Amino acid sequence: MAGGSHGFALVAPASRGLGLAFAQQLLTRTELPVVATTRKDCAGVRDRILTGKNVPSSAERRLRLFEVDVKDESTISSMADAIRRDYPDTPLRLALTVPGILHVEKSPSQIDAASALDSFQVNALGPLLLMKHLSQFLPAKSTPEFQSTSTSGTGGESQLELPSHAVYAMMAARVGSISDNSSGGWYSYRASKASVFQLAKTFDLYLRSKSGKKALAVALHPGTVRTDFTKDFWKGREMLEPSDSAERLLKFLIGMSPDFDGGRGKCWDWKGDEVYP
Repeated sequence: MAGGSHGFALVAPASRGLGLAFAQQLLTRTELPVVATTRKDCAGVRDRILTGKNVPSSAERRLRLFEVDVKDESTISSMADAIRRDYPDTPLRLALTVPGILHVEKSPSQIDAASALDSFQVNALGPLLLMKHLSQFLPAKSTPEFQSTSTSGTGGESQLELPSHAVYAMMAARVGSISDNSSGGWYSYRASKASVFQLAKTFDLYLRSKSGKKALAVALHPGTVRTDFTKDFWKGREMLEPSDSAERLLKFLIGMSPDFDGGRGKCWDWKGDEVYP
């Protein structure tokens, strides 16, 4: 198992859909320890992750699962304390924070205060609090570069050739783009996801100062992924399976340059095209 100078990966949450696919691919295609979260049912989620296609038996000892509710900061803080204790001197190499909830409002009259608050707590404040507690684990300018891992996957798939810098990714959405909004509706979801564009930019500016080219932050749009989250909107849309979206996004992320004039701090989709704010 890689660790220490190789770093660790994190997926929050990893209970289903895209997060589950990210966790399975990281366990299959890297040798990194993988920290994953779920809001409930740790045992059941652990089983779902480890029984995925091609996930090797060796993955069991590399997976650490925490019960985290992004609406409860104390659970995030407890996870951070455990990471410091269990992975000392191990920087965060690849983070994928993907919390999301959708309350559909087709007209202003359908806006419900409690539901809208829920949207902002999960889609905006959730990523913000994860960033707050996880930023301490990202490398500083003085941190040595990550060592390369082996060249073969642990589950028979191609190994991810991880870069020597850290990548912190947070899930936005194309409907969070103001410039792309041509149909309206989904008020609280659009507004809360729009904040992720700003969070990625602001966090990356912080990392430029703290980490230099040793770490970058970026926002992502995964496409319309075939999950329970999107099941009401499958008809007539180009759909991606969670594993396909995760594979494409990981390929893009590990190929990103940490140069200051590159794509860091921006939002990119699963095709590698920029999604403008």
